[in-house]
Amino acid sequence: MTGFGNHFATEAVHGALPQGRNSPQHAPYGLYAEQFSGTAFTAPRAENRRSWFYRLRPAANHPAFMPYVRESLLRSGPFDEAPPTPNRLRWDPMEIPAGPTDFIDGLVTLCGNGDPSMAVGTGIHIFTANQSMTRAFSNADSEMLVVPQQGRLRLVTEMGVMTVAPEQMALIPRGLRFRVELPDGAARGYICENYGALFRLPDLGPIGANGLANPRDFETPQAWFEDIDAPYELVHKFCGGLWTASLSHSPFDVVAWHGNLAPCRYDLRRFNTINTVSFDHPDPSIFTVLTSPTETPGTANCDFVIFPPRWMVAEDTFRPPWFHRNVMSEFMGLIGGAYDAKAEGFVPGGASLHNCMAGHGPDQATYERAVEAELKPHKIDNGIAFMFESRFPFRPSRFAMETPLRQQNYDACWSGFRKAQVPGGGSGAI
Repeated sequence: MTGFGNHFATEAVHGALPQGRNSPQHAPYGLYAEQFSGTAFTAPRAENRRSWFYRLRPAANHPAFMPYVRESLLRSGPFDEAPPTPNRLRWDPMEIPAGPTDFIDGLVTLCGNGDPSMAVGTGIHIFTANQSMTRAFSNADSEMLVVPQQGRLRLVTEMGVMTVAPEQMALIPRGLRFRVELPDGAARGYICENYGALFRLPDLGPIGANGLANPRDFETPQAWFEDIDAPYELVHKFCGGLWTASLSHSPFDVVAWHGNLAPCRYDLRRFNTINTVSFDHPDPSIFTVLTSPTETPGTANCDFVIFPPRWMVAEDTFRPPWFHRNVMSEFMGLIGGAYDAKAEGFVPGGASLHNCMAGHGPDQATYERAVEAELKPHKIDNGIAFMFESRFPFRPSRFAMETPLRQQNYDACWSGFRKAQVPGGGSGAI
């Protein structure tokens, strides 16, 4: 089913959806009606997100949660186990674990900001896994934006099943139960936990009605369910901690549903890139796929930005991203190919962090190639990089600061620039 934020209606068994009301006295087939809310009940209609489930058992049908006792490198806000740093950071890709590891145990936090209990900020993680989940996971802290980098993921959710491959992304609503299967074997990728306002498509302003990520290209699965009566573990994330409960059945027992809060996937290759056809490299905000806004217009809790294949035709222009310092903080990942501002050292599966007002831009080799390049039309077509950008500084985890994957010589890529030769020497005094 296509469309971003659309109101869908779907049933895996004909007649399972009630007609004319959400919660009839007797739901079809004896199913249980259950509302799944992603916003407050009284949120304005344009902002309100909720769906109605019709399931074999209520989701409330489980015993008390107990603390999850396995060792985990998953962290959550407030991110205070390591001091914040103004330094620029970059990491090599994380290796696939040697021992059996599913999606939950393969989550490793690199950085984050804010606090899920205050509904502000983000958590940013890498996942590596070599084993399909045989349990379920739900996240009461945030919606989850999943960006595979290696290997397809088969996401089994309460609302249906979708396969998500590298160069695609998935958005899983807060609190939705899901499991991750690995049809291709080992997988790796990136996760953004969004604690703040729900991700939405950005306003287009003077671009007009069309462009960037078009709503019709977002896909939501149709209803699908399991009828399995057997012990099933549910791992639940709440206020940063992991909890576990044992169910007597599969939690994926929603036979029908309708509403506008649902998981979706998007193929990043369908992004309609807008770029200059005269001069100057545009601000990276022109590449925003989804945004989580704040009370300050244009200043996001989190923007999801991609740098996809595109033509470069600007005249008399330094074409890679320019040197800059920014009030927004930038976490970058690379899905495949090479990033046009960092041809060396930034590799697929790796990551970098430039916090607010940290000077950054192309490395020396990229700069020198760009200023000498013949300015003929050129297509960047060798992969996709992305950015999670936030108004709040990202605080690294202890793992991120201490892991040998951290490139200790990252600053050296800006150390060799020659001083510009300017004639004269006026003071500029008035």
